[in-house]
Amino acid sequence: MLGAPDVLLTGGPMRQRSDDLAATGIRVLALARTGTALPAEGLPGDMEPVALIELDQRLRPEAPGAIAYFAEQDVDLKVVSGDNPAAVAAIATGVGIPGADDTVDARTLDPDTPTFSSEVREHTTFGRVTPTQKRAIVHSLQADGRTVAMTGDGVNDVLALKDADVGVAMGSGSPAARAVARIVLLDNSFATLPHVVAEGRRVIGNIERVATLFLTKTLYSILLALAVALTTVPYPFLPRHVR
Repeated sequence: MLGAPDVLLTGGPMRQRSDDLAATGIRVLALARTGTALPAEGLPGDMEPVALIELDQRLRPEAPGAIAYFAEQDVDLKVVSGDNPAAVAAIATGVGIPGADDTVDARTLDPDTPTFSSEVREHTTFGRVTPTQKRAIVHSLQADGRTVAMTGDGVNDVLALKDADVGVAMGSGSPAARAVARIVLLDNSFATLPHVVAEGRRVIGNIERVATLFLTKTLYSILLALAVALTTVPYPFLPRHVR
């Protein structure tokens, strides 16, 4: 069997070694074997560890700058991952996310409990999160009056991407994630998002300026029409002059 060490291994030196590696931000898989048949639910009780597989994770050099930009814009960042909570915390801390070292193992969270919303609101990093929990986190933040943008690239992110106010998928992600997302980053770089925000603000600013212009023109035309109606002064414009 191949899977997460904290799921397959209940203890022993290999489990301790995997925990130490995860705390440094390395993803770890455990290879274990058993001589008994697999039960319908759960795992056999005689799992024998065979090896640990270490997967090093490299941070993109532009990621800390993008994180710092959103922090300056008063955007709360939350890391929601299916990986080991310790590894998630180490990576989030390395990229500069505030409060990333206070992580939560999502296996202890139940979306149906009254404390779920407070847990989501008070913590920043979450590990071992299931797809349904990701969607529940999005719903909890929206219920708090937040506008939620969700980034992801896998099938397990589809539920949250679909229900978020803005779903952002990576170009190299799964077709399902790209299909439900509103924005697809073709360069697979989180650092593109500040440029997306700037472009959106530019478009909104142009719309506001044009709307102000039309409102001013309409108000001016109404006042001029009233002045002409109440006096003997002829209307100074032809219809072709009012555009």
